[in-house]
Amino acid sequence: MSAAPGSGTAIPARAATSRAWSTRSRFRRRSSRSGSGPSATARNPGARCDIESLEYSFSFSEALQQEWKWPERYGTQPEILRYINHVAERFDLLRDVVLETRVVSAEFDPERNRWTLTTDKGDVANAPFCIMATGNLSTPRVPDFKGLERFKGKWYHSGLWPHEGVDFSGLRVAVIGTGSSGVQLIPYVARQAKTLHVFQRTANFILPAKNMPLDPGTERAHKSEYPERRRAAYDTPFGIGGYPPPVKSALEATPEERQRTFEAKWEQGGSINFLYAYNDLLLSQESNETAAEFVRQKVRSIVRDQAVAELLAPKDHPIGTKRLCLDTNYYEVYNQRNVTLVDARRTPVPYPSRGDPARRTAHARSALPIRRHRFRHGIRCDDRRACRDRRAHERRPNAERGMV
Repeated sequence: MSAAPGSGTAIPARAATSRAWSTRSRFRRRSSRSGSGPSATARNPGARCDIESLEYSFSFSEALQQEWKWPERYGTQPEILRYINHVAERFDLLRDVVLETRVVSAEFDPERNRWTLTTDKGDVANAPFCIMATGNLSTPRVPDFKGLERFKGKWYHSGLWPHEGVDFSGLRVAVIGTGSSGVQLIPYVARQAKTLHVFQRTANFILPAKNMPLDPGTERAHKSEYPERRRAAYDTPFGIGGYPPPVKSALEATPEERQRTFEAKWEQGGSINFLYAYNDLLLSQESNETAAEFVRQKVRSIVRDQAVAELLAPKDHPIGTKRLCLDTNYYEVYNQRNVTLVDARRTPVPYPSRGDPARRTAHARSALPIRRHRFRHGIRCDDRRACRDRRAHERRPNAERGMV
């Protein structure tokens, strides 16, 4: 989800907006409840949004945003789905939404200036506008690991998590991938599993969420500022209001001042908050490095085994250039005796062999959760500068860049 399990919020939003434009074109309802997209399918333990609940909400109704009560700073998947269903029912949106239906063709007629959409059920819709807000995470992808079909244990995908949940108690488990879904899932599995091996290809910058029950005073103050916050969101690079834009460069501050600033942002939690520490963290590599090194030092201070800490400390990309993950006790997991971090660049993800079980890799485990997103470009190389430039790297001969 991204790790954010809330992309399904687009369904009520589109329905509400479409009704405001026109009441002549409507879709027939095929299910009594909403909930398609990651909001419904990303049910893995720990799944929650990485944008604060009070901002991760609809703004088209003042009454709705004032009345809805979010229980925590960051909404969980069940809470977000409950919110979506509430909105759909409150505004009677489901009569304008078709669920469990696939659009198989969308053709535009320039002479009539209209779209014709055909579904797998044979229904046809005509409209002057067609907004294909399908997103890029709407279809979970199972990595094509060689031999997965011969794996004798159970395996799970974070984007296709069973409704009934999974009990990992006493099992030997491997988690493949340390993106947002993996970061959310791993602490939960580590509490139950007999042993847990985490396969990490690329270390990510991970910041503390500092999640907590939503304080009533904080909620009242936030809601009283909704009009200003919503307007301010249009002028921010992240589309989220409430964060005063910084006016100072990280290089204008002394090392001691930067340390105090980053410490305060770390304790407050959140990704946008941290990147707003200074005004050039995403513009100056030198400034960015001050923030990146602060996070690396935090990792080194939390994880006792310094060899493991170095594997977890990102060094191949500037902080903020890939989506930041938010965690709750993620780094602390690697201090547990039952948890092992595996460098998937040096030890590629294994697969069960057909031969003698004794020849099978030690990392073929009896339960195998696979996180939501695919690996980037499946390569390993000692030349980190080349790896930063995928295109340049892929132009090099295979023998030079060492295909995994």
